[in-house]
Amino acid sequence: MTGLTFRVTATDGLARTGRLTTAHGPMDTPAFMPVGTAATVKAMTPDAVAGTGAQCILSNTYHLMLRPGPERIERLGGLHKFMNWPGPILTDSGGYQVWSLADHRKMDEGGVEFKSHLDGSVHHLSPERAIDIQTLLGADITMVLDECTTLAADKDAVADSMQLSMRWAERCKTAFPERGGHGLFGIVQGGLHDDLRAQSAEALIGIGFDGYAIGGLSVGEGQEAMFTVLDGVVARLPEDRPRYLMGVGKPADLVGGVLRGIDMFDCVLPTRSGRTNQAFTRHGQLNMRNARHKDDPAPLDADCGCPACTQYSRAYLHHLVMAKEILGAMLLTWHNLHYYQDLMAAMRHAITVGTLTAFAQAFAAAQHKYTEEETGNGDVDSELNSN
Repeated sequence: MTGLTFRVTATDGLARTGRLTTAHGPMDTPAFMPVGTAATVKAMTPDAVAGTGAQCILSNTYHLMLRPGPERIERLGGLHKFMNWPGPILTDSGGYQVWSLADHRKMDEGGVEFKSHLDGSVHHLSPERAIDIQTLLGADITMVLDECTTLAADKDAVADSMQLSMRWAERCKTAFPERGGHGLFGIVQGGLHDDLRAQSAEALIGIGFDGYAIGGLSVGEGQEAMFTVLDGVVARLPEDRPRYLMGVGKPADLVGGVLRGIDMFDCVLPTRSGRTNQAFTRHGQLNMRNARHKDDPAPLDADCGCPACTQYSRAYLHHLVMAKEILGAMLLTWHNLHYYQDLMAAMRHAITVGTLTAFAQAFAAAQHKYTEEETGNGDVDSELNSN
């Protein structure tokens, strides 16, 4: 096998199902990849992550280059062995984290110099070094290094940043060592400007990548603006390559993305929400701090097969949350990841039988069952303030 292989298996409008085959196995698309930033999906074991239905996870160049270091991970057998994850791994290049976390950034044509948010040590990340780190880690899917811009940046600044990212993308392609079952994705940038997104997509296609990601979204632009960008970008990307919407998102974002032809997603939301007492269900989002759950023997979601739903009540989960027990975060995280994988599986089935539009309409209607008060703080158990 050379590189990655991707095959579209069914279509329904712009949406499609497919199979992406890597050195460490396949991923059925559309797919959601749980985020294991520092070589672990927080509050989960690898077996538990796999048990939710996840086939591929994401780890991050920035965090792993700072701690424990890519050379150390390589000496210990690579990232798959290090974290005991046998399936595909996608590694983000670190560009977003340099933008959002690092201090004292100095960026030029050669790359970016920054101070670690951990200890203030100085590091330099070039396109070539980003590829080298991801190769040492053993990533199945490697991402090019790109620069991110703020939502408030003017069009000239966004254009300059996009063009720099395209030059970096070409250097990443040159530095990437071709090998069986491993591939490199380019990242479309350009902010909310359709013409800049078009230029970026054209440049990346000219370079040639195994897949194409859409970056620079989920930074506060709102769902409508994000979908407008997708409407313009997806049509410009090759049909025979996977399309990856980076850092997205809420369940409704996933449904909207799939309707527009997106194949891959990642986001910290299901795991972070699990650690902050939020549960996603087929009928909306629940705040498990709310006092209404304290005497409720029902499961979080009667149609969910995860351990949190099949073995425990809302009352018990509320108790764990109020007592600040670690098990509460574990069970809610487990449930949220299971729910996300169930959602993706349901969309894959709907595409296969040609009913995705009806599925999306039913999904939107079901999400309104619970009121905004449920996810707010107005009905929070008073015990919260004493813990």
